[in-house]
Amino acid sequence: MTDTPPAASVERFRDWRFGLFVHWGLYSLPARHEWVKNRERLTDEDYQPYFDHFEPDLYDPRKWAAAARGAGMKYAVLTTKHHEGFCLWDSEVSDYTVAHTAWGAGKDLVKQFVEACRAEGLGVGFYHSLIDWHHPEFPIDVVHPQRYDEEAQAKAAGRDVQVYADYLHAQTRELLTNYGPIDIMWFDFSYPNRNREDGLPGPGNGKGKDEWRSVELMAMVRELQPDILINDRLDIPGDFVTPEQYQPDGPMERDGVPVLWEACQTLNGSWGYDRDNLDWKSPETLVKMLVDSVSKDGNLLLNVGPTGRGEFDPRALATLADIGEWMRLHERSIRGARPSEYTPPTDARYTQKGNRLYLHLFSWPMGQVHLPGLGGKVKYAQLLNDASEIKRITNDPKQTAQNTRMGGVSPDTLTLKLPIQRPNVEVPVIELFLT
Repeated sequence: MTDTPPAASVERFRDWRFGLFVHWGLYSLPARHEWVKNRERLTDEDYQPYFDHFEPDLYDPRKWAAAARGAGMKYAVLTTKHHEGFCLWDSEVSDYTVAHTAWGAGKDLVKQFVEACRAEGLGVGFYHSLIDWHHPEFPIDVVHPQRYDEEAQAKAAGRDVQVYADYLHAQTRELLTNYGPIDIMWFDFSYPNRNREDGLPGPGNGKGKDEWRSVELMAMVRELQPDILINDRLDIPGDFVTPEQYQPDGPMERDGVPVLWEACQTLNGSWGYDRDNLDWKSPETLVKMLVDSVSKDGNLLLNVGPTGRGEFDPRALATLADIGEWMRLHERSIRGARPSEYTPPTDARYTQKGNRLYLHLFSWPMGQVHLPGLGGKVKYAQLLNDASEIKRITNDPKQTAQNTRMGGVSPDTLTLKLPIQRPNVEVPVIELFLT
């Protein structure tokens, strides 16, 4: 069955919880979002200067992998080819690769990335675009940069998407044959029902499982890498679903059945390097997104877009370091954790690992926090960041003065006494040892 993931790989993925996404290609040179070719309707000729000047002389994936590990990440996924069609390895079926640039003659940036990740103990994943705006047989369709160019459309009238699909399959085979065991295959993306949204004339012809030959493609991936996990963007069910740029309101489901999932998120709204984009999320927001994902039995895949010279932006490095400091103190509330059957108080999240329940406080209560359903079920509580004890409060029913008794607290509620000063961490965590 193409939609049955390997059980051991699923549990490893759930234990990892936090990963690095890397979007990197020619679009790092214009530095105006990874869809710059589409947004600005650039032709191949317009885009050629970026190929001619691709010179990432500071590329050192060991630094990327070290930054990921320092942030508490356990796996990394690299864009081997994005929609622009440029490949980061020396593909046997294309000249539009780093190995054919003036700088990168013979180079294989994917190999270096894989080796760096393995040296840091990180799982390895490949993102690979199903779309290719450079390939001569990829039709001009609803998301193509030349979708408004009638002359280009006329010249492309005879293109055969199945010839392109042969190319797609051949490159996937290369990626899953040449680099040893790969943990994740992250395809992107299908749009079978998409038509023009602006009412203007032009091609619609979205693409999905028939154009990609997705069933055949997934079977090949399974044959080449039996332990791999495959995402959900082939227009057929995959091993895990990938909510993008939003946090689900609850655990993800398919037909009412819980499904493995991973939220993919950016640091500033752009996947590729976007020099002038200043909409950076705070480390606190990102930690909350990680906690929120784990509390709903999901992972967080957090993206960095390296510069044209091959480095992580200093702002990205600083953010990863801040998250890493939080993870240094709180990792056991994330790594290997699962959702809890208990309902957390307002503006908080639970994760659980065995008999340890972790209360993540997104806002800091004044004086105490009430935990419904935990009365008589907790033998000890402490702040996780420094292992300092948190005492419980007993509500004495014999107390007669109404203003000294806690109102609205059910008998099965555990009340903890908190310090007035909030711990100096992005998200305070209380570790509860259950009876």
